[in-house]
Amino acid sequence: MIQRRSIVVCILLSLVTCGIYGLYWLACLANDTNTASGRNNDTSGGMVVLLSIVTCNIYHIYWMYKAGEKIDAARQMRGLPSQNNGLVYLLLTLFGFSIIAWALLQNELNNMSDARPAM
Repeated sequence: MIQRRSIVVCILLSLVTCGIYGLYWLACLANDTNTASGRNNDTSGGMVVLLSIVTCNIYHIYWMYKAGEKIDAARQMRGLPSQNNGLVYLLLTLFGFSIIAWALLQNELNNMSDARPAM
């Protein structure tokens, strides 16, 4: 089940806690993205955070691109038009705007939390 989250609250908590809440939010995004795309055996949220820290954010950049592909697959499962934003997420992350990429990703997940996959 994908949990709806307030994007504004997530951004504010990330800023107020100097990024600590942002790490939790990233883990939640990874888990929800796996759930939405039906790929529950992919890298878990905790592992995404750990690998991002260990690799000095290199894994995070890679994961953001892959998250775009997963969201696109989830959109297609729900009968929505294809809209691969992996490159957008990648570029935002590369230029230091990860929080914006997370907000866009959370918006997609919030939209999908109500939609059921097409049978």
